[in-house]
Amino acid sequence: MIKQGAKAMPIIIDGKKTAQKIKCRLKDKISNLKIKPGLAVILVGDNPASQVYVSMKKKACDEIGIKSFEYKLSQSASEDELIKLIKKLNKDKKVHGILVQLPLPGHINENNILFTIDPGKDVDGFHPMNIGKMMIGAETFLPCTPYGIQKLLEEYNIKTTGKNVVILGRSNIVGKPIGMMLLQKHNFGNATVIFCHSQSEKRDELLKQADIIIAAIGKPNFVKADMIKDGAVIIDVGINRVSGKIVGDVDYDDVFNKVSAITPVPGGVGPMTIAMLMSNTLQAYGATD
Repeated sequence: MIKQGAKAMPIIIDGKKTAQKIKCRLKDKISNLKIKPGLAVILVGDNPASQVYVSMKKKACDEIGIKSFEYKLSQSASEDELIKLIKKLNKDKKVHGILVQLPLPGHINENNILFTIDPGKDVDGFHPMNIGKMMIGAETFLPCTPYGIQKLLEEYNIKTTGKNVVILGRSNIVGKPIGMMLLQKHNFGNATVIFCHSQSEKRDELLKQADIIIAAIGKPNFVKADMIKDGAVIIDVGINRVSGKIVGDVDYDDVFNKVSAITPVPGGVGPMTIAMLMSNTLQAYGATD
């Protein structure tokens, strides 16, 4: 029992639990389909982290009934070779979604590859056509990690309307899209969004004013308790390995007693990214989540 006047314990925003709920709903829908959705995942090279991610995506597909098609190309594969494979998959009716695992080897232009994917099969949500639709609030594939963040906010009923949201990071994969999504006119949008990055002035002052902080900068334990206000909500997107341990961009132990809600690392945003990839694949098939 919490004593009167005592500070309430922070809410742990459980991405594993929420992702599992989403995958269970998707599994139920897919079980009623005569033809199963198909997801093609392309891996170029032997990046260990990428291999782990691809394995996790295949496991999720198997779990909910999506057909997984895996294509592995060597580190030395040419850009033309990869584009040729994507164009083939664009025409394959068994494949409803196409994902190229990033990062790609340095000799391959990522934009050229992402632009080659059929926008209707772009389940990562990175094609400029889908990014443009997202910007104007039209229905489209949303980038999986930002989509997962928004679903977590909904699941835990964390209101964003009128709130000050500070996003640490401006990547095309997380920072920029989640900012645009939180600006949209809907219940879990309507936020006042500020981006902080390496060139930002008065960063600490802006963080102190944030009701919600989304950290996606790739710097382990960067955000400390003295950088945030009491009762802030923390969404930690960071995945960093320090002395064999996975930690986020936020010093979890340091901020814990100051926040009202926080995502753990691991087990927060990460599982949601894969769950939303599965959701986008079903959307590409023609069903809705």
